Amino acid sequence: MGQEHPCWPNPDAGPILLRPMGLPVEADCDRAWTRTRISSGTADTVPCYTINSMAADWLGSLVSINCGETLGVYQGEVSSVDQSSQTISLKQPFHNGVKCPVPEVTFSAVDIKELKVLDIVSGRGGVVPKSSDPVSVPHPGHHKTQDRLASPQQQCSKSYGDKHLEVPGQSKGFRRRHNSWSSSSRGANQVTPKKSVVKNGGGGQRQHRDDECFGDNMDDGLDTDFDFEGNLALFDKAAVFSQIAGSDRRGNGARSRGTPQEQQQPSQYRHDKNILETKPVVYRQIVVPQPGAKEYCTDSGLVVPSISYELHKRLLSVAERYGLSLERRLEMTGVCASQMALTLLGGPNRLTPKNVHQRPTVALLCGPHVQGAQGISCARHLANHEVEVIIFLPNFVKVLDAVSSEITLYTKTEGKQVSSVEELPDSPVDLIINCLDCHENTFLMAQPWYQTAVDWANQNRAPVLSLDPPVSGQGHAVEAKWTLSLGLPLPLSEGVGRVYLCDIGVPRQVFQEVGIKYHSPFGCKFVVPLHSA
Repeated sequence: MGQEHPCWPNPDAGPILLRPMGLPVEADCDRAWTRTRISSGTADTVPCYTINSMAADWLGSLVSINCGETLGVYQGEVSSVDQSSQTISLKQPFHNGVKCPVPEVTFSAVDIKELKVLDIVSGRGGVVPKSSDPVSVPHPGHHKTQDRLASPQQQCSKSYGDKHLEVPGQSKGFRRRHNSWSSSSRGANQVTPKKSVVKNGGGGQRQHRDDECFGDNMDDGLDTDFDFEGNLALFDKAAVFSQIAGSDRRGNGARSRGTPQEQQQPSQYRHDKNILETKPVVYRQIVVPQPGAKEYCTDSGLVVPSISYELHKRLLSVAERYGLSLERRLEMTGVCASQMALTLLGGPNRLTPKNVHQRPTVALLCGPHVQGAQGISCARHLANHEVEVIIFLPNFVKVLDAVSSEITLYTKTEGKQVSSVEELPDSPVDLIINCLDCHENTFLMAQPWYQTAVDWANQNRAPVLSLDPPVSGQGHAVEAKWTLSLGLPLPLSEGVGRVYLCDIGVPRQVFQEVGIKYHSPFGCKFVVPLHSA
């Protein structure tokens, strides 16, 4: 069974039994595989394994067989033991931590250098814990190392994976994978054996414990690549999206619990949708007895029809009879016009305490009529907001009392008043407010002061805001960019620019008295833009 070897250590020494796992091996296991030494003369022979009759009782056990540096290390489950031919077969074998391509490998006893029992399935049906006493055979040429073997406690400090797979050329990552394989081969009822700690182990012992703790079962699935295409093919994207689209069309959610008979599924709502049931929106909330030539609509879609000048005049007359005097209307018009002008000038970006050296300049061209008084009221409010205001008002022998009252208030501000066009600034101003035109006295358009004022406005290259201009057909000498109408718009021509509507405070019942079904289109504002319908 063996051959002579000059390096066999003490021939009288018995088998060297190592117990690194901390648990004893049953006596039957020690007797299943025994080592023999054959001697011829004085020369000793190399030890080898002899398989006796009891080895067949350990079929199904997990073992590790070290066949030396040439053949390497094998692990697997004992499938058959032949005592006559002194062979042992392993099924599902692993060679140096890699699964073998063949289902079974057979070893001869003479090739086995070291045999370790990992998991034992006894003939009595029980599972014996992992052997703590693998039988070790000294390798040829390494007897000095075997002589220096320390106590069993020092051998216990090495796990099976670290000792067994310390083969030249193998990395630590391979040893960790092998250790994971051996750990996953344990039975369900087995407990990981405790390792004794060597006090003088030093840093290497701590590193070993880290590998044992954090390296186990970490790389079990690294050998098999994840099949992304196969798993993606299992996802039926079209079916999922069609199901989502179907649930959206039905309008009921899929989060409700219970059967449809037990609980009705709630409807789905958008984040900007009101959950309270409301009446359908009516966009034509203003109905006039005689619709004008044009219709407008607000940003929210409400329809605002235009009215004739005669109906507009009758509306203001009824409002004045109920207390909405001309002075109140002038004040409301001045406030709304000044707010719009301040917005056009830049609002808070322009009118700030840090920008006092660049105050905007506004020129107002006013006539001796109600529209002129509205312009003067707007100029007073602009001057109160630190705007440089210049009023052009020609010298008249007699003017309206409303104009005189507004001029008296305006003189208490820091604004300027000129009666000649030559006194107006030559450089462009920030804004021009046109209050030259009126609804009735069209003969003023032929006056020299009117023509010179119109020429100055058209040559100044400043944007123009027209305040309460007359209806279309009367002509507009100054081309405006914006137009501000009062109450309800008049049928204006295309040359008035963009139309805005301001609230002058006429109550709803006043509208109803003149035959207008009215609902306020202003909402939270006093000035709203109008668009041609």
